[in-house]
Amino acid sequence: MSDVSPLLPVARFSPDALALAKPVKVFFFDVDGVLTDGSLWFSETGESLKRFNTLDGHGLKLLMRAGVTPVVISGRDSPALRNRLAALGITQAVLGTEDKRPAADAVLQSMALTWADAAAMGDDWPDLPLLRRAHLSCVPATGHPDVLAVANYVPQAGAGQGAVRECCDLVLTARGVYAELLGEAAI
Repeated sequence: MSDVSPLLPVARFSPDALALAKPVKVFFFDVDGVLTDGSLWFSETGESLKRFNTLDGHGLKLLMRAGVTPVVISGRDSPALRNRLAALGITQAVLGTEDKRPAADAVLQSMALTWADAAAMGDDWPDLPLLRRAHLSCVPATGHPDVLAVANYVPQAGAGQGAVRECCDLVLTARGVYAELLGEAAI
């Protein structure tokens, strides 16, 4: 018999947020200002450097374990971003595109899904077409005011500081798998 008591989830989400997150099967993510804090760093040779949060990365891995497909759609492309996506096992990505809606539409069509099955997380105007169509729209609190106005969920954590993880936890909780995943991690 174990002397360790089971862990109980402490994260709490409103019933409205959980209802919006429950049908999510695909989750679209922007990069700069969502998976990162939005800062752009360049080396003296012009190499693009990015800082990612491990909480966010683990949340994306948990989404995949729960059967939700994370898809990255970004206006930028860089070796740093490609390396991070590969390390996380994310295979669905459209990089270097400013016109994100056609990219998302193509992904949905290839997966035989609709916008009713989708969540999206972005922070600026190029993300609006996805955020306005997705069943669940998430925007970090540091997002542009006009983008925050269309969000139906704003995480407490900042961009590049666990905001993505919080949104992943919301979806995992809504799908009823969060507590099980937490229990597995605590063994």
